[in-house]
Amino acid sequence: MNRGTLFIISAPSGTGKGTIVSEILRSDPNIYFSVSATTRAPREGEKNGVNYFFITREEFLELIKTGGMLEHTEFCGNFYGTPKKAVYDKLDSGRDVILEIETVGAMNVKAACPEAVSIFILPPSLYELRRRLEKRGTDSEEVISRRIAEARAEIEKSRLYDFAVMNDDLESAIKDVKNVMSAAKKLTKLNSDMIEGVLKKC
Repeated sequence: MNRGTLFIISAPSGTGKGTIVSEILRSDPNIYFSVSATTRAPREGEKNGVNYFFITREEFLELIKTGGMLEHTEFCGNFYGTPKKAVYDKLDSGRDVILEIETVGAMNVKAACPEAVSIFILPPSLYELRRRLEKRGTDSEEVISRRIAEARAEIEKSRLYDFAVMNDDLESAIKDVKNVMSAAKKLTKLNSDMIEGVLKKC
């Protein structure tokens, strides 16, 4: 049985990565979505164990101490992290796993798991990103301005990812990410066992 592929998907807040990931999961139930843990408060409509595991700062620090996180970082004053065991169990069972995480966490995962495939979703522009955040209506103007500044820094780091997809049209972006994921499973770095198997056959 082939091991599953670990996909990292990142994007600035408001770019639409959550919608894109939801559609990918809907179209392929065999893909496992790694639910991150966070110390931030849930937004309207978010559910514990579905969007995030919403835990206290004390609980998060205990998980770090006991090695229970694949990666973790502090972002906008809150901790975010990826529970390790569930990810490895699913990969070992042959299922692909999606991590929807920010750039610092993504680079930490890439360092720990060089075989992971990273995808960065870009907004059409920072102006459009601001418009989307304002339309969402969940943040103050001060928070939106901070998110735009953070988005600029995140986009600078997109060059460190394997693939970049622009979300200027949602349907096209979903299709592009699916195509990237399909093609990425054929990368030679993920198929060394298959290559060795061919070489051993006389």
